Amino acid sequence: MSIRKRSDREYSAHLQGTLDLLILRTLIFGPQHGQGIARAIQRESDNVLIVDHGSLYPALQRLEERELIDADWGTSENNRRARFYTLTRKGRKELVHEESEWRRIAAAIMRILGKAHGRA
Repeated sequence: MSIRKRSDREYSAHLQGTLDLLILRTLIFGPQHGQGIARAIQRESDNVLIVDHGSLYPALQRLEERELIDADWGTSENNRRARFYTLTRKGRKELVHEESEWRRIAAAIMRILGKAHGRA
């Protein structure tokens, strides 16, 4: 997953540790296929977060191996065969835990960024 720089529209930096959380959060709204997950993350982030296939599908496999999501074959809106992912009960618990932890860390970072220049 990358963050898109708004000024030059290039991919700038890889976010580590957040893709799994974003996938789980996307699936809270119901089953979705891989491309739909990627589009939802991009749309909900106002095109700042771009999830490429090279990051998405290994993350989905990792989440499935950890039994945080289930996958079943179905038909996409384009009438193509696709794997649809759903959040498991274990995945919902993990989402609550990870979301809480991420918010705690983000708040700590914002406290540091919010300090006036030159103040300790």
